[in-house]
Amino acid sequence: MLSSFDDFPIHQTSHPIAQTAGTDLNYYDRYFFNGYTSDTRLFFAAAFGLYPNRHVADAHFSVVVNGASVEAEQINVHASRRAPLDRSEANIVGPIQVEVLEPLHTLRVAVDAAEHGLRADLTFVRRSAPIQEPHFFHQVGQRVLMDSTRMTQFGTWEGWIELDGEVIDLDSEKTLGSRDRSWGVRPVGEPAPTGAPVADPQFYWLWAPLNFDSFSTHFDINEMFDGKRWHETGFVALSGSSVVEPADAMRSVDYRIGWKPGTRRAEWFEIDFEPWQGEVSTIRLEPLFDLHMLGIGYGHPEWRHGAWKGELVIAGDRWSLPVSDPNAFHHIHIQSLVRATTTGGLGEHTGLGALEQLAVGRHDPTGLVGLNNGWSA
Repeated sequence: MLSSFDDFPIHQTSHPIAQTAGTDLNYYDRYFFNGYTSDTRLFFAAAFGLYPNRHVADAHFSVVVNGASVEAEQINVHASRRAPLDRSEANIVGPIQVEVLEPLHTLRVAVDAAEHGLRADLTFVRRSAPIQEPHFFHQVGQRVLMDSTRMTQFGTWEGWIELDGEVIDLDSEKTLGSRDRSWGVRPVGEPAPTGAPVADPQFYWLWAPLNFDSFSTHFDINEMFDGKRWHETGFVALSGSSVVEPADAMRSVDYRIGWKPGTRRAEWFEIDFEPWQGEVSTIRLEPLFDLHMLGIGYGHPEWRHGAWKGELVIAGDRWSLPVSDPNAFHHIHIQSLVRATTTGGLGEHTGLGALEQLAVGRHDPTGLVGLNNGWSA
């Protein structure tokens, strides 16, 4: 099926743009955004996904307000639709829209769901060049679980968010964040039978994009149950760098984590960046409060990514923080807003960012056992 995008010289296969290179149901194309105010009152996130072989598109927007107080609340809106075949029409799902104003530089996120307590009009402007992470490829037995590319970029936000009728203006000098774009294959949609078991369920993922005064740092790792690493990222990106100016890739990265007793979330976290030349830097993270990723569809019992909901379905939900059962499967995947401090080669700086945590199953190096058992000394 031809579409408007076929009029541009952007083809990667011999087929029209609407047809993916493979027929895997788990093929996806996704935007993710997060942002936070310097006073840490607001922490927000958005996700926008297209699943061409499932004929589904969905979008989510979530805000944590007063996260460090006894009045903390997470407010979410979810939307799902039949995916349009023409990619030029794929940037709107119900009340949520993502608009690319200038590629790799400026994007707009708009939400109009007053009936669920959320409206927003936000513009993301880059403060760093985009970072292409090493390719993700992970296989379980003979089955490819992940085969994807992702880029991450740091930026500022301006605009406004309206929560239950209260409008909060966001200043670009006081509201930072990050975004990513990823595409390829990873588990989405309704769970399907996988045949004979070949491994115990396990996924260990830590991701930390951090903003400082004149630079940003990016870290992630994926590890097996025994600590063998199948993916890692370490970059330092200077603020104001041009789109074509690459970030500084680290020679190696490492980390130390202290789990909060009885949970699978960090009480403290440290990252080591070893550059190809010069002194090692250590970044210490202090978690402040959490945004639960089910608020933007990750592991949501009703709004998982890529699930068929109907021609157009919109809903909202909210909950008080902290949640009563942090080890429930749908609450394990979180992003913690963190205060970050650097020492060593990067010098002494203080910043803000996110530490994403998803630890399912056994992880011997950090003492996790069972599927979702909380850590105990």
